[in-house]
Amino acid sequence: MKPAAFHYARPDSRSEVLKLLAETGSDSRVLAGGQSLMAVLNMRLAEPALVIDIGDVADLSYIEIRDDRLCIGANTRQAELLAWPDLAERVPLLTQAMPWVGHFQTRNRGTVCGSVAHADPSAELPLCLAVLGGEIVLERRHWRRGKRVVPAAEFFHGVLTTAREPDELLTEVRFPLARAAHQYHFTEVAMRHGDFALVALAAAIGPDEIRLGVGGVADRPVVRRIPRDVDLDTELNTFAWSLGAEDDGHASAAYRRQLVRELGRKLLTETKP
Repeated sequence: MKPAAFHYARPDSRSEVLKLLAETGSDSRVLAGGQSLMAVLNMRLAEPALVIDIGDVADLSYIEIRDDRLCIGANTRQAELLAWPDLAERVPLLTQAMPWVGHFQTRNRGTVCGSVAHADPSAELPLCLAVLGGEIVLERRHWRRGKRVVPAAEFFHGVLTTAREPDELLTEVRFPLARAAHQYHFTEVAMRHGDFALVALAAAIGPDEIRLGVGGVADRPVVRRIPRDVDLDTELNTFAWSLGAEDDGHASAAYRRQLVRELGRKLLTETKP
């Protein structure tokens, strides 16, 4: 299929992007890498009147550390993040998860923020952001509400649905840096490497508590806090059933629940802090 006709704009400043969003709102879509949006347009799941390409907005491309956060701008490619030399030390969970994100070719175009904004329940980056307790920065033109920071736990509302308002631009995501005495692990199962995950799991393991996140089962990433002194098998079984898995053309609900139990145990017991 091909997309419905739309107007195209390629502004070169953040202020111009925000102006266009303020004028068009829900009649527009923002294009960064296009690896998610173009598929949505081609299937006519969205038919915007205007596509706003932010590729020329130079100040939206950066990777930098501020305080205890790794801050990533809206134009930063996934391949740039994976190649960032301090990633393994600063945010080791991303080092493990990034190779699962699509393929080499798509990571060269796809953006980190675009994956978060798209909010696919099977996507790896939203899952990592949720497990680490990250943040999303949204900006709009209105001077009284120019910028707001939304915790990941409040940002994802469902399949391809987020807290972003139609006139807001997702300008930055913030991943907390690795904490002392913590370990971070990621794994997933897909039909083929690079396909959407049937089940993805990410864990932040600390001395007193585990944060375990699951993607690909519910309509958004789901994170559960697990005390270190509970029966792990019971806790994983309860978590698996709570996700509301359903049968589909890729896997049965029972299979997804079993993956949560088996992969969860493997992820949490193979190594300990």
